[in-house]
Amino acid sequence: MSDAEKRGGQDDHDHDHAHRHDDHADHGGGGGDARVPDRHAADDHDHRHDHGGAGHVHAPASFGKAFAIGITLNTGLVVAEAVYGYIGNSTALMADAGHNLSDVFGLLVAWAASIASKRAPSGRFTYGLRGSSIVAALLNAVFLLVATGAIGWESIQRFRDPEPVAGVTVMVVAAIGILVNGATALLFARGRKGDINIQGAFLHMAGDAAVSSGVVISAALILWTGRLWLDPAMSLVICAVILWSTWGLLRSSLGMSLSAAPSEIDLDAVRTFLLGRPGVIEIHDLHVWPISTTETAMTCHLVIPSGHPGDEFLMECAHLLRKSHKIGHATLQIEISEGNACSLAPDNVV
Repeated sequence: MSDAEKRGGQDDHDHDHAHRHDDHADHGGGGGDARVPDRHAADDHDHRHDHGGAGHVHAPASFGKAFAIGITLNTGLVVAEAVYGYIGNSTALMADAGHNLSDVFGLLVAWAASIASKRAPSGRFTYGLRGSSIVAALLNAVFLLVATGAIGWESIQRFRDPEPVAGVTVMVVAAIGILVNGATALLFARGRKGDINIQGAFLHMAGDAAVSSGVVISAALILWTGRLWLDPAMSLVICAVILWSTWGLLRSSLGMSLSAAPSEIDLDAVRTFLLGRPGVIEIHDLHVWPISTTETAMTCHLVIPSGHPGDEFLMECAHLLRKSHKIGHATLQIEISEGNACSLAPDNVV
């Protein structure tokens, strides 16, 4: 590499390095790797471990304490709600216990994935285990759906044979649930926009606080009116809330597991950006997919008849893709000849 190229690459790296620390609002999912020299790639690799998705969110590495506290609090709450729900004969309270149990499992899986995703690439796992965060999000959604089915079935059965409910006991335990779930939700509030695992944890805890509020209301209404059907009715309302809050998580995690382009990335804008780069007359084989719940990769072939644009062009593309489109791992292939019958040229060829 010539001295000029080295200076250009170093200037670009210095600017890029400064951007990652100073312009946090535009931070993407890590360093671009569109054939940047190894020294720069290693530096970018370190930053990818520290910084999550859009908006410079420290997720999920910095949430270990939040996971531990949330799991501990919710495990205690599950035991209390299950015991007093059984003693107080409240399906609504037991429904809330089942929901919280699924959240405990979800938090455990998400925590395990956050640890596994930090493992360095090796052997067959060339991206490390970053994809485990996607698996965790999908499992989290499945846990909720299974729990919802069990709760709904029990509630329907209770409609046939309503039984007295210990209203005061149910209200006290559910009120504790409001405090526990609300406090746990706050632990994940700052990371909810950068990682669907953290977002899922936050939404579940916030939703649980709302559900516990519903249990308190149903118990109060039973004490006031004596209508026992209100308890299973509230259970079904809880099921509806769970299904509504889970749908987005299920859709996002399933899409990620199928390598769908993240919804926040505008593929037409990415295509327009690449076609607008100097010397580019055509692009093909554009693919964008998530490699974790916080990082996105991209490959594309650029046709540049004027000749290979050099490393500085590739580094600038990687930097701009990261800054403007939140694509942190960009790999660009340069093709010189027009109409060279590239086997990957058609859009329907992978």
